[in-house]
Amino acid sequence: MADQPAALPSVALLGTGIMGAGMGRNMLLAGLPLRAWNRTAAKAQALKPDGAQVAQTPAEAVADAQVIVTMMADADAVAGAMMAAAPGLHQGQIWAQVSTVGLTGVAALARLASEHGLVFVDSPVLGTRQPAEQGTLIVFAAGPDAAKAAVQPVFEAIGSKTVWLGPEPGTASRLKLVVNSWVLAVMSGVAEAIALARGLGVDPQLFVDAVSGGPLDCPYLQTKAGAILKNDFSPSFTAGMAAKDARLIVEAAGSAGVRLDVAMAAAERLRRAVELGHAQEDMAATYFASFDDR
Repeated sequence: MADQPAALPSVALLGTGIMGAGMGRNMLLAGLPLRAWNRTAAKAQALKPDGAQVAQTPAEAVADAQVIVTMMADADAVAGAMMAAAPGLHQGQIWAQVSTVGLTGVAALARLASEHGLVFVDSPVLGTRQPAEQGTLIVFAAGPDAAKAAVQPVFEAIGSKTVWLGPEPGTASRLKLVVNSWVLAVMSGVAEAIALARGLGVDPQLFVDAVSGGPLDCPYLQTKAGAILKNDFSPSFTAGMAAKDARLIVEAAGSAGVRLDVAMAAAERLRRAVELGHAQEDMAATYFASFDDR
């Protein structure tokens, strides 16, 4: 008799915002039974037509789940949701923590998992709204081998690639911060180049045309430059969230004794953009930090 395929794990998704909504839909498309919860209930309800069960509380969401996925703004938000979920948790559940929470945050969440007997997988994802919607995120994962079989169908549903980095929580989060430091450097460079062009009376499209197709070009430059030039700051990843990530990068570098002048500057630019009222716009709104009146 042929081997029967393994049953897909039931999933609880806590957090259905810009990233979580797309991830949830791709889990459903992959046939994963999904129960979703979000602090703003309407965002979870948006997944109901796709087949999700909508939970009223985190505890209700996780009660029967084999895999719990958290995609929230920061470590405090994740911890708050999981503490609220405590009455529904049971020993041996796998917790895939896919938010970017930094080194202090991931350590605290790993301790919380241990307190509740959960199998913790540190698994931040690389990508923004479009890859989340397309199921093409990259998952950096660190957790015990015993968790892989259950969690891999979830990662395959939301991502195009999973990079396993060993059993230790924090390993994946460290790599995510390194990659994010590069993302912020490119974004800041694009925004400043366009701001400088406009300040000098140069058509910024000439800058984009000058580098297009050459060794200085990259798809991210084209995407973010295009957003700035069109004045379209519809969020793929908000400036407020990018500011949070920048702070986590600077904090991690400080703990490692590494000075990151560019990351510190990017963090300051994003802080100013947020202060100027652009927190909920795309991170390309760091462009506005180049001016005192925008």
